[in-house]
Amino acid sequence: MTIRVLLADDQPLIRSGLGILIDSAADMGVVAEAGTGAEAVRLAQEHQPDVIVMDIRMPVMDGIEATRHVVTGSAPSRVLILSTFDDDESVYAALRAGASGFLVKDMALDDILNAIRVVAAGDALLAPSVTRRLIDHFADRSSSPGPAPASRSSGNLTSSGNLTSSANLTDRERQVLTLVGRGRSNAEIAADLFISPATAKAHVARLLAKLESRDRIQLVIVAYEMGLVAPG
Repeated sequence: MTIRVLLADDQPLIRSGLGILIDSAADMGVVAEAGTGAEAVRLAQEHQPDVIVMDIRMPVMDGIEATRHVVTGSAPSRVLILSTFDDDESVYAALRAGASGFLVKDMALDDILNAIRVVAAGDALLAPSVTRRLIDHFADRSSSPGPAPASRSSGNLTSSGNLTSSANLTDRERQVLTLVGRGRSNAEIAADLFISPATAKAHVARLLAKLESRDRIQLVIVAYEMGLVAPG
């Protein structure tokens, strides 16, 4: 099945280059292009692409706000942020808005195509530099005085994911969440816990529902906030 992609970037040259790259892949194609965040939201509703490759800094509406509109709307699209900037503010804002991935534009072309496939399959993906920033964020929080990691405040990284539901997790679900927090795939979770991949996948699906998390990125964040995983 062909992955339907919407490109959202205010630079026509970037859109053109990405379009040629994506259309050259046998398993995906570009269905529409947007030059502003507002246009991306409108085209997402019109074309309902599988993945939106979204820049952050765009006129009329930036990519963060556009992402928030897309993931809370009726379109089934998932958002992959592709930005020149991977500063803390951009990364955390994108993840809070519901992006399923964050890449920087200096990534290898094959890595961009693979990221689109990963996000289209319902998983999540972060650039290595973004992963390091995320871990550093929790390392800083865990080493500084203040509330325990499991407490939530308006300054926490995620806006979705319900820690009040964490008390309802079974022991097995806590084990699975811990392994998700460590970056394990479903196959690796299955091997670690001596269960089938299908069972591991079912546990992850229940965690997503119980913790009101959109994808594995948010499960990783919840695992850190619950104190199930410690940096390093």
